[in-house]
Amino acid sequence: QVQLAESGGGSVQSGGSLRLSCVLSGRWFSRPCMSWVRQAPGKGLEWVASIDSAGAIPSYSDSVKGRFTISQDNTKNTLYLQMNSLKSDDTAMYYCALRWDDGCHGATFHSLRGQGTQVTVSS
Repeated sequence: QVQLAESGGGSVQSGGSLRLSCVLSGRWFSRPCMSWVRQAPGKGLEWVASIDSAGAIPSYSDSVKGRFTISQDNTKNTLYLQMNSLKSDDTAMYYCALRWDDGCHGATFHSLRGQGTQVTVSS
């Protein structure tokens, strides 16, 4: 059974940085694409960033492009999200998620999602 476990959230002031991590555990036959999605209070799920199954092609929503960086370390089965220049609008629960069809770009629906880690940005 495949599982995802996020960590690294917290409270930070506007302009600050955080790095989220997500460990992928279990067994799989083919490597999935991976995403970060978020949900702010009272709002729907928002796609933030993705990386393809080869870990070679990152993509970002317009709201985080130039500030966030998605990466993965396949030797550790870990996905990262480096978040810089954080704004109050970035306050949300952040989830890592995966799809088996390499269709992560722009997607809010995923085959599996973790429990989430809270990010709070104060102005």
